[in-house]
Amino acid sequence: MARIVERSSGPQSISHGGETVTPPALESAPRLEALPADAEFALCLTHDVDRPYKGLRGLFFATRERPGYHLRTVLSGENPYWQFENVMALEDDLGVRSSWYVLNEQHLLLDRPPRDWTAPANWIQHLGRYDVTSDEIAGVLRALEEGGWEVGLHGSFHTADDPARIREETATLESVLDGPVTGGRQHHLRLSPPETWHYYRLAGLAYDASLGSTTECGFHHGYHPIRPFDDEFVVFPLTIMDQALPDPARRPNAARRTCNRLLEEAAANDAVMSVLWHPRYFSEREFPGHRDLYRWVIERGQELGAWIGSPRNYLEAVDADCVPGDESARAPASDPTGGASLATDREPSATAGSDPTTGGGQPASTDGGLERASDERAGSDVANGVSDRRGAR
Repeated sequence: MARIVERSSGPQSISHGGETVTPPALESAPRLEALPADAEFALCLTHDVDRPYKGLRGLFFATRERPGYHLRTVLSGENPYWQFENVMALEDDLGVRSSWYVLNEQHLLLDRPPRDWTAPANWIQHLGRYDVTSDEIAGVLRALEEGGWEVGLHGSFHTADDPARIREETATLESVLDGPVTGGRQHHLRLSPPETWHYYRLAGLAYDASLGSTTECGFHHGYHPIRPFDDEFVVFPLTIMDQALPDPARRPNAARRTCNRLLEEAAANDAVMSVLWHPRYFSEREFPGHRDLYRWVIERGQELGAWIGSPRNYLEAVDADCVPGDESARAPASDPTGGASLATDREPSATAGSDPTTGGGQPASTDGGLERASDERAGSDVANGVSDRRGAR
């Protein structure tokens, strides 16, 4: 069990459709302030499975950079974006688990209205569409669940205002998993608060993890999960998205400094921190440096005494239904397959006064400003695709 203190938060703003708004549900919403036993803070690991097959989208990438490389992946059938097993092995090696949010998109020509057919962006997105019920995808999703990872909903692009579609996508995913889905995150973080959260509740989901930014990293919506309806439904604000970080290939120290600053801020505030790494970013050829940075974030979190796991495991660990204000209630430490209280036996990589982001005695940056994504990053955010090990179908 964990101690839970309900606190009314101040107004929080959300960027929605280019306009900054303050949803009424957040103006006085209580917070879920709870940590698993002996944890300095919580670090929730998440992955949005946007595009597990690169396929013909490589032609689009070839028009933007490295045409020879991208054309070779198309012609050879190589699929560098299938990274399920690689990420599972990395996390298993570190003794942690994460959440994987899965898309179940409509077919552009069969399911969407004709007005959507003329938008080039819709065709770029459609080229990477995948079927969650296919043998290959369903098999890896079941392997994730069986191995202790969480598989959740990645609400498709048009679902923010479509409760029927959210219910349909949730039901389809549950049929694949042969079990319930606990929560999810909206594709492109497209959110209509608080209505989308209400639709999640109607679909039987316990949480959403869409509240965040695609361009800035930070605790913009507070240090703790939000209860927008003052009930059991929880919103996990997003702290870090991979594409919002400085490019770790070109600016590795800046990327680590950004992550380290936020990890230390989380530890200082007993925070629940959430990070998103798209599976395609683990392809070293396509996005060099991201795989090592992700490992470093987990290891640094362990050094700082974080509990690390999926949002579902966090809710299980703190027992979100316990009586608010119970000072004696603490959550039991769990094993790695359910998230873990992972203060480790390994020696810290940095001594006091040194910069852990460089592995040496360089002074840590005191710049508290937001680090923005590099405009030169390979694989434009416009495409926003995740790819896979195997060729396009």
